[in-house]
Parts: sequence; structure tokens; C-alpha cells
Amino acid sequence: MYCCFVFREDESGKELMSKLNARHIYTSESVSEGHPDKVADAISDAVLDACLALDDRARVACETACGTNLVVNLGEITCRGFETLNTKAIAADVIKRIGYDDPTEGFSYHDFAYVNNLHAQSPDINRGVDRADPEDQGAGDQGMMFGYATNETPEFLPLPLVASHRILSDLAALRHQGAIGYLRPDAKAQVSVLYDGGKPVAITDVVCSHQTRDVPETQIHTDLEAVIRTTLAPTGLLTNETRFHINPTGRFVIGGPAGDSGVTGRKIIVDTYGGVGAHGGGAFSGKDPSKVDRSAAYYARYAAKNIVAAGLAEKCEIQVAYAIGVARPMSINIATYGTGKVAEEKIADLLLSGEIFDFRPAALIRDLDLTHPKGWSYSGSCIYGHFGRADVPWERIDRVDALKAALL
Repeated sequence: MYCCFVFREDESGKELMSKLNARHIYTSESVSEGHPDKVADAISDAVLDACLALDDRARVACETACGTNLVVNLGEITCRGFETLNTKAIAADVIKRIGYDDPTEGFSYHDFAYVNNLHAQSPDINRGVDRADPEDQGAGDQGMMFGYATNETPEFLPLPLVASHRILSDLAALRHQGAIGYLRPDAKAQVSVLYDGGKPVAITDVVCSHQTRDVPETQIHTDLEAVIRTTLAPTGLLTNETRFHINPTGRFVIGGPAGDSGVTGRKIIVDTYGGVGAHGGGAFSGKDPSKVDRSAAYYARYAAKNIVAAGLAEKCEIQVAYAIGVARPMSINIATYGTGKVAEEKIADLLLSGEIFDFRPAALIRDLDLTHPKGWSYSGSCIYGHFGRADVPWERIDRVDALKAALL
């Protein structure tokens, strides 16, 4: 018998841990680079990358919608030299990179209708952000952001999410290599993990729906299950009872934006922690770092990961809240779900002090160098989750010693 549970705000850490330690199954999903919403995210972030390359103080809020042979860009951009950018060509490059290269499928980089409705950012918004003193830069929006980390995996992320991302990234690599020639770009994966005593003990179910060319179902099932088993074998959690659900409808040939429209920012749980912990609601893609619903979420993850890596807690969730135009956060809250070695109030006070992690927008942008991507790009980092990646600055573990010195 497995249990489901909900958390109440008045529950103590001990009560929460009791629920977390109960025997239960937790599920997370991932989507591929060719999923319509991810196509939209990648195009929006490619426009952001291009703007920052021209102007490191660019203000970008770029949205993308895509459908059958159609890409639409809309939003607000203020950027020196923006008139020199060919945003349709940027979109085409992304679509080509993903692998939509067959015009007969209804969406291809070769030929698509394009609508550009981008315009300058409202001065009413900008007046709250840019200040005479750069250190006093205000938050680009109000709201609350969350960062989370767990010692459950080497990536400091929940196992169901990590497993789902790995399945799709491995399948994408085989597709790009031509090793499984009938695979097409659109796909979803979902992994269910049985927990006992707060620890993962078995993978109970794997769901994978992958767009293909019109080939026999038995071939698809055999090939994909073999890849998935290889991907998940290192976890040691596959059992004789693990169930595999591959293309459960029996056919997935029409896919991508031709099968379902895509919109920027519609996969925020896939982007973050797979449903574990809380989410402030703000999407990441297409937004420059002055928008704290992106940059502060990255920074909160950075802080939470270092806190867990320092051994201050086995799990850590950070909530940070801002008012538009105000530099210092309204509040910082810490939850360690009963796993903390240090009082949550002490951790929160340290974060609020700015001594080790400074959550003011200008400071966090500087700390992570978010306006000058080096060795990474926003467009590349929006696929298979924004967290747990080796190449992005918010995944560094470089403040462990400082945290230990301050709190242990």
C-alpha cells in the first residue's frame, strides 16, 4: 500500500519528514528539445543570446508561439543594434539544430511563415530597474522565486526528474547520430520512483512517447526499451516488475508544432524540479537577467545547492520575494523538511545579510556573470532542465567552505 500526501503550512519539520519517509511513489516528466513548447523556449532564448551579444544591458522579454509552418515572436526588447538582427533567421537556426528538416511533416526550418511583433520595452517598467547607482538596480518584476536542492542524486536533484531528462537526452543523441534513423524530434518521458524511508528503492514505471516515422510498433518498443534500460541501469533501481509504456497510443507520427502548438514558458515544472518543492509561477525563457523570476530562481538554486553540499541539510528549499523596482528582497524563507543540521532561521538570516549570497539583482547578475555567457548559452540551457547541468554558473559548488565557517 502506497500513500499520497499534501503539506500544510502549519506542519512541523518532524511531521513533514514523517510524510516524506512514508512509502510512496513519486513521478516526474521531461520533454525533448523538439516538443513544441521547448521549440518556443529555445527560439525565445536564442533571441536573448543574440541581444546580449550586442548589448550586455539589453532588456528582453521575448515570447514565441509556434504551430503548423508558423513562428510568431512578440514581446518587448530594448537593445542597441537590435535592428541588425534577423529574428526569422535566428528561429530557423534553432529549428534546424533541433532537427525539423522535413517540409512534408508540416514544420521545417526550410520554409515557415514568420510574424515579428517585437517592440521596445515600456519605459514605465525600465524606470524601476535602471538606476544611477548600478548596485541599486531594482528587480525587474515583483513575485516569489524558489530554489531547491537534495542530496538524492549527484546532480542535487530528485531522481525521477534526472532519470526522465537522461532518457530523452540519450535518445536525442542517438537521433542526431542517425543510430535510430526513424526517430523524430518530439518526445516526452516520465519516470515513477518508489521511495521508502525517504530513499529511492525502485523504478516502478517508465513512460516514453516519441515521435517516429511510420515504422512497426514492435520495432519502436524493442529499440526504445533497450535504450531506456541502458540509460537507467546505473541507478540499480530497475526490477523485474518495472513497467515500460512506450508510445502507449500505438502511433506517434504527427508531432512537433504541426501536431500541437507551442508557447514559451509552458513547461516550468520540467524546467525546474519535476514538481518537488514549490514554484513561484514565473517562466524563465526569453527573459534577460534583470527579470528576477529567472535570475533570482537561478541564484536561489545556487544557494540551495551549496547549502546541501555543505552538509547543512539533506534537502533545502529557498523562497525569495521581490517588489518591482526594489533592490533588496522583501523576504527569504528556508525549508529543510526536518533534515537541517542548522536552524532554518540562521540560514535565512545569513542569506538576508548578503554576506555569502547577495540576492540584490545587480549582485546576483555579477556573481553568476549572467549577461556574458561563456561556454554556455541561454538557448542551450533551456533543454532537459535548467538545473543539474555541468556547464552553467548557477550549478557551481564554490561557497561550501564559507557556509561551513559561518554556520557550523
